[in-house]
Amino acid sequence: MLKTRVLSALIMVPVALACAWAGSPVFDIAIAAVAVIMAHEWQAIVQAGYRAPGWASGAVSVAAAVLAVPAPEAALALIAGAVPVVWLLARSRAGAGWSALGVLYVALPAMTLVWLREHGGLATLIWIFVIVWVTDTGGYVFGKNIGGPKLSPRISPNKTWAGLLGGAFSAMVAGAAVAFLVNPTAALALILFSGGLAIVEQMSDLTESYVKRRFGVKDSGHIIPGHGGVLDRVDGLVLTAPAVALATYLAQGGITAW
Repeated sequence: MLKTRVLSALIMVPVALACAWAGSPVFDIAIAAVAVIMAHEWQAIVQAGYRAPGWASGAVSVAAAVLAVPAPEAALALIAGAVPVVWLLARSRAGAGWSALGVLYVALPAMTLVWLREHGGLATLIWIFVIVWVTDTGGYVFGKNIGGPKLSPRISPNKTWAGLLGGAFSAMVAGAAVAFLVNPTAALALILFSGGLAIVEQMSDLTESYVKRRFGVKDSGHIIPGHGGVLDRVDGLVLTAPAVALATYLAQGGITAW
């Protein structure tokens, strides 16, 4: 299993970096395609066998990704307006609220990642990817080797406080390395922000774990050997991408950045 996970990662990481490097439209198309898969995986978790909300969420995610750069306000309005629409599509079934929540869960990170590629630049995007990957790896290594009190045993029995802090420490080290390469004068700010973003990333991971446990699902899918579904692989980006987009938006002068 570990060998399979490593092999899958060795394929996915270069592909993700290549798409980020290529920029629009390659990156936009890749994000839109991933979002469609995520939307269907989410609906399979919360409302198996009923596909209309999944198609709707996927369509909204694609549209939001397309509108992210030329009309971000319209993209946000579309996402917000789609939530009650998807709820109406699913209202006759159990979990309608969860189906509607899937729009935010999928479309918002898709939209913000595309927006960040344009307004934050390639360096910001790669930094986000590195922080997510390093946090996951550091959390696993520290948690497995140190152990100790569980972070949230009801949601994710394997996660520990040592893993949380180890992931944050690993992200801060990565942030220092990125600062050294990109902007040494901003090293302290980037190190602290990287540590904080690592906490957000792990809360993002726990969010998906909670949803899966709530519906008795082990993996969101089986599309990625050794990793499960796409949601299982990118769950750390669900909250981190919007968080960095908001910080970038504020740093660039608020609404004038649009």
